[in-house]
Order: sequence, then C-alpha cells, then structure tokens
Amino acid sequence: MIGRIHWWTVILVGVIATIWIIPVLGIVVTSLRPPSEVALGWWRLDTFSITFSAWIRVWDEYPLAQAFWFTGMLAALATLGTMLLAPVAAYAFHFLKFPFRRLLLILIINAFVLPQQVVVIPLFTLWRDLKLIDNIAAVLIPYIGLSFAWSIFLVKNFLEDFPKELIEAAKIDGCGPISTLRHVVLPNATSPIFAVGVLQFLWTWNALLLPMLYLRSMQPLPVLLTKVAGTYESNWDLRSVAAIVTTIVPLIVFVIFQRQFAAGSQTRTGAKE
Repeated sequence: MIGRIHWWTVILVGVIATIWIIPVLGIVVTSLRPPSEVALGWWRLDTFSITFSAWIRVWDEYPLAQAFWFTGMLAALATLGTMLLAPVAAYAFHFLKFPFRRLLLILIINAFVLPQQVVVIPLFTLWRDLKLIDNIAAVLIPYIGLSFAWSIFLVKNFLEDFPKELIEAAKIDGCGPISTLRHVVLPNATSPIFAVGVLQFLWTWNALLLPMLYLRSMQPLPVLLTKVAGTYESNWDLRSVAAIVTTIVPLIVFVIFQRQFAAGSQTRTGAKE
C-alpha cells in the first residue's frame, strides 16, 4: 500500500518541475515574439506581441523539411539496427560458448570510456579511403557500432536473471540457438529492447559531431541548427524555432514509450509480463 505523500515532497517536485519548464517556456515565447521585444527580455510583459515571422523565415531560408525527413530516417535506421543486433549479441555472450567470448565482451564494454572525439580522425581517414564521405553509411555504422557498449550491457544485464529452465526446455524440444533466441528469449525481452530503442533514437536524433564531419549534401536537424545561428547577429528567434523543431520528436517518442523505457531500465527478471 502506498503511503501518504508528504506536503514538502509535492512542493519540492513542483519547484523542480518549474525550473525545468521555465527554459522551455522561454524558447517558445522567444520564437513567437519580435526580436526587439526579446532583446529586452522574453519575460517582460510591458509590450507583448505575437508574430510567426521567425517560423516563416526559418521555413523559407533553410531546408527544414528535408533535414527533418533525413534526421528521422537516420535515427530510425540506427535505432532499428541497434534493436536487432544488440539482443542477438547479448544472447550470444550470455548463453553461447565460443573462443575469446569474455575478451570480446570486455573490449566491447570498454567502449564506454571511449569518447567519440578519439575515433573521429581515424574514421574520417577510413571513410575517405572507402569513398564514403557524404554517404549515410558514414554515420550509420558508427551510430550502431558505438551503441554496442551500453546496449549489449543493458540487455545482457537483463538476461542475467532470465529463467534458464526456459532455455533448457527449448533444447529438449529440439530448438537450436537461433530458434531459442527467436521463440524464447526475444518474446520475453521486449522491455530492455524497447529501452535500448528509446535511448538510441534520442542519441542519434540529437547527434551533431559525426554528421557535421562526414555529411555534406544531406544534413540532419542538429547540424542545420548550427547554421541558423548567425555570425554577426544573435538570431535568438530563429534559434528558438530550430530548437523547438529539433526537440519535438524526441519529446513525443519519450512520452509515448516512457513506460517501456522505465520497465526496461528497472526489470531484473526474465519472466514475461
């Protein structure tokens, strides 16, 4: 039975929520007010007018729709690839026996401490030699590869408590490793797989460094956001519009899949819910 919530808990949560909401409110108001009013402070109400000129200008001057579609495609492919490969790799490392299994797992997990900046130059040299600069594969492969460290660890951590009786029963019924993975493990591991998918989507949607370096003609929204910022003028209204467009999809995805994400990050049993 859930105990009664203390009044100070409600106040504390309200204060924290207000602190988080104020910057978001400021971005929305800045995108809808003229620059002359924003320069005096977006919170001032002595002169208040609403205009959609910033939204119209961003849509007319920048390839917003094209960047939005490309970002969605890139994030969807990277998320799908990670959700397909991470459970397979975690299953292999946990249930199968093969040479250098523990060494390979240690090398993959150690990628946790490997910053992206370390692999930028070697990857650029490799993609240039393979003529993959300005190719979607130049960012898609690192997106999936660099996510293996945490995604395999997350799914494997879930499989630590997976009922081994189910695996043994599948073997008795004549199932091989692939059949066991397909019919026994995956149907009971949807929570961590969804958690991996949400994290991967959020990361790839907001990624800036790799697309900025490896892509030329097609550029995602975070790269376009850097171009909206003017060199000799602040363009706070245009930046606010670009920030709203960039963050709206990850916010919707997180709201829709927050229950699966929470279940995947907290579940420690292999029992199907």
